[in-house]
Amino acid sequence: MVAKKSAGTAKKAAKKTTKRAAKATYRAEHIQILEGLAAVRKRPGMYIGGTGSEGLHHLAWEIIDNCVDEAAGGHASHIEVILHRDGSIEVSDDGRGIPIDRKADGRTALEVVFTELHAGGKFGSGAYSASGGLHGVGASVVNALSSKLVAEVDRDGYTWRLVFNERLPGNYLKNGQFKAGSGLAKVKKIPASRSGTRVRYWPDLEVFDKDATLEYAKIREHVARVCFLVPGLHIKLHDRRRAGADPEEFVAAGGLADYVDLMSVGENVTDIITIHLDVSFEEKVPVDGKMRMVTRPCTIDVAMRWVKGFDSNVVSFVNTIPTRDGGTHVAGFEQALNWTTNNVLLNDNKKLKKLKDNGRASTSDAQEGLVAALKVTFAEPQFKGQTKQELGTPPIRNLVYEAVKTGLSDWMQGGGRKSQINNLRDKMATAVVNRVAAKQQLENRRKLSSLSSTGMPDKLADCREHGPNSELLIVEGNSAAGPAINGRDSRNMAVLPLRGKVVNAGKATLKQVVENTEASALITAIGGGSGEDFDLESCRYGRIIILCDADVDGSHIRCLLLTLIFKHMRPLLEHGMVYAAQPPLFSVKHKGEMIYAYSDTERDELHAKLKLAEDKRWQRFKGLGEMNVDELADTTLNPETRVLKRMGMGDADEAIRATEMFRVLMGSDVADRKDYIISNSTALNPDLLDV
Repeated sequence: MVAKKSAGTAKKAAKKTTKRAAKATYRAEHIQILEGLAAVRKRPGMYIGGTGSEGLHHLAWEIIDNCVDEAAGGHASHIEVILHRDGSIEVSDDGRGIPIDRKADGRTALEVVFTELHAGGKFGSGAYSASGGLHGVGASVVNALSSKLVAEVDRDGYTWRLVFNERLPGNYLKNGQFKAGSGLAKVKKIPASRSGTRVRYWPDLEVFDKDATLEYAKIREHVARVCFLVPGLHIKLHDRRRAGADPEEFVAAGGLADYVDLMSVGENVTDIITIHLDVSFEEKVPVDGKMRMVTRPCTIDVAMRWVKGFDSNVVSFVNTIPTRDGGTHVAGFEQALNWTTNNVLLNDNKKLKKLKDNGRASTSDAQEGLVAALKVTFAEPQFKGQTKQELGTPPIRNLVYEAVKTGLSDWMQGGGRKSQINNLRDKMATAVVNRVAAKQQLENRRKLSSLSSTGMPDKLADCREHGPNSELLIVEGNSAAGPAINGRDSRNMAVLPLRGKVVNAGKATLKQVVENTEASALITAIGGGSGEDFDLESCRYGRIIILCDADVDGSHIRCLLLTLIFKHMRPLLEHGMVYAAQPPLFSVKHKGEMIYAYSDTERDELHAKLKLAEDKRWQRFKGLGEMNVDELADTTLNPETRVLKRMGMGDADEAIRATEMFRVLMGSDVADRKDYIISNSTALNPDLLDV
């Protein structure tokens, strides 16, 4: 007994010694300092939001927006953006040109801008009074995540060039070899009056995801939008990746009002209401190493109108940067909109007096059919994160609130046309009534469900266990429901077949959504409610998986479902709980084993890899309902072998646009389809027509 106790004591002591030794090995030499651009390459997501397509586009925004800042400051009037066939992006302007003189350490300012984080002309009262850039990392981040970057500056009567090869500054010699540290190259003599900057960079494909792509449509949307922010600015966009594609040119003179007019779809309820106000606020900032109060001039610009539809489209900007996630300026705008709606427009409204709480309008009611653009302009804005998607400067909220509250109140109290004010009042009152009625109807259904035996839709084949590890499989039609129910793991997999058309939630009111059988069944099955009252913790399933055929109809249904979830159960997307199953397109039996392919390319590659005979035929699945139970279980149900794609907010945005396109191209409105075909006929290559 004593010997065993001693051995145990010795073993414990040995463990303690090992732990102390392990702790002792953690010394100063283990602390890493990421110098220069290494930090960006180590954690690119901190600077550009990710390494997918979004990050690839963000690189382009950094360079384009630097040029836009030159134009916003009155130093440039033309910008050109070229997408080259070799994957590089070139952006040029006719601004002042990045400085090329040398700093105290002997390096040119041009080199410093592209190699040092937090270096630029947008700090304090530098070369820009208000700009999209703030942190001084934009150009250097682009260089950090590029395999090569060429910067040319027209200035002082010459064109100067500096090349960055794998982030090292230098230039190419006459023999074509790159020489690091060779400094600025004087390329050619130009007129002394000419100035500007050209930047061409090649994104480092080793950093970005394999499927990351730069989309022309997104670049086009961005450059078209900034023209509305800087009236009079000309931007030329050329996609040389597409053979025969002509360049497009963009210019807008009317500012945000023109932008709202462009975004407005359908019949207008009101004219465009504009608000412009120059104000100021005080902010404590570091000056010469000490925190001091400074006065910031700020310009607030708002353009807005209501249309007869149900969707709202509110875009916001800080200086020239779009703030997709809003911020303090949007919060102030929404607060003012809610106040004026309830206290001015709907005050003592007879239609609402019978409702609970006198039927006060919610944010969604006030914004039903609203199209608005909001821009604030001031120096050194505070953003939440380097990607500058959300404004964080606190005083801006109250400034925008007071400006919009005053401007809208004046319009609602007689500044606008009386007929339009009355029409808007009726529209908002109807929105409140419909929302309250739909909410009550949904609540009644939920109460009724809680009293029934299961409380769930009859067609739901529920699972035995619920919670984070359970799944709701949404399948298309009865033909796929049978194999899915038989092939699932009934312990944690529930199946809900769709037997009718899902309502287009992007165009429908909450009342119409609740009254739609398929939408109501889905909302009830998930169990979290809908809209502003959606409760993520009440959801009965941890994953929502959409199983649709790999054809046009399946894509349409998937788009409708994503639109419904985005509009009425958005937290599911925000928390990554929605997935789309990726069923295979082809199958073939080889040596007693079923082989599946998910695309034409993969089928051909597998055919060659397996050395199948030329006449060996692959089966083409027409739909999930065509699969037997084993096939469906192996390809779309078994967690070990299935392929799922997690759907996010970006997928939902695309789904909404796709749903609208399905409506135009496949719906019953012939006039809409005719207008679309005529307006897009120039994009068709006549040589491809078989006529």
